[in-house]
Amino acid sequence: MALSQSIYDFLWNYFIRPMYTREGYNPYNTALYGFLLGVGVILTYDHIIKRFNIKVDERLFYAVIPMVLFGSTTRALVDGKVLSPNPWILTPGIFFTAFFLIVPALAVDVKLNLYPKLTVAWGLIVSAYPLYLFFTHIVRPEAYAYTLLYTIAFALPVLVFYRFRPFERTFLYTVLVHTFDLGSTVVAIHRYNHYEVHWIEGILANHFGPFILYPWKLLILAVVYYGVRYFVKDENERRYWYFAMFVLGLGPGFRDPAQLVLGA
Repeated sequence: MALSQSIYDFLWNYFIRPMYTREGYNPYNTALYGFLLGVGVILTYDHIIKRFNIKVDERLFYAVIPMVLFGSTTRALVDGKVLSPNPWILTPGIFFTAFFLIVPALAVDVKLNLYPKLTVAWGLIVSAYPLYLFFTHIVRPEAYAYTLLYTIAFALPVLVFYRFRPFERTFLYTVLVHTFDLGSTVVAIHRYNHYEVHWIEGILANHFGPFILYPWKLLILAVVYYGVRYFVKDENERRYWYFAMFVLGLGPGFRDPAQLVLGA
């Protein structure tokens, strides 16, 4: 009994409770979620992208945006106390929910030679109700304006660099959505006294302030970019890894300012 209670306490303290309390990530759930993310990315490429012969280009990036908007907005509505907490709409459950919703649409889309129209349409349909709830519960609209302001400030150096030292265009989309995510993070910490929930980023922000996350994020993105270019020779697979990073940045990029606007 003591062992089973210890296991339950461990799971509760490091995995279950943080889902409901927004207390953030810790070394244990960071390691597990990172591992599951890596496995999920690999399996998705092998069993979906390759199986359906999907070319990873701008169309795939556009196709997933509405479904990411659904997941991010739904998650924000929980933090804004508009929706009741449920494991399937909390992190990391919302990733599985959005994944299970988009994969069948993507498969049918490709089979009917409509790609990406059907996937985009389906994403817009499932996003409609969460967006309705979001727009009818706005209490702090200026938070989005601040987010966009910081996003532009963070994106401009990237665009200037891209102008003179161009890199793969698909990765440019990835960098830009991460500047959007960073913009909302800085606004949340700098103007609304929030804190960074991710483990390593939280340590950096606590010691050096939220703006340290800008060079940190650019460093991580540069490591990913050159690491993928060096180790992954297949162009479609290489772009897929950039696409995975795009989704990873777009999700919190949508969610965080939505939380602020909802007063969360």
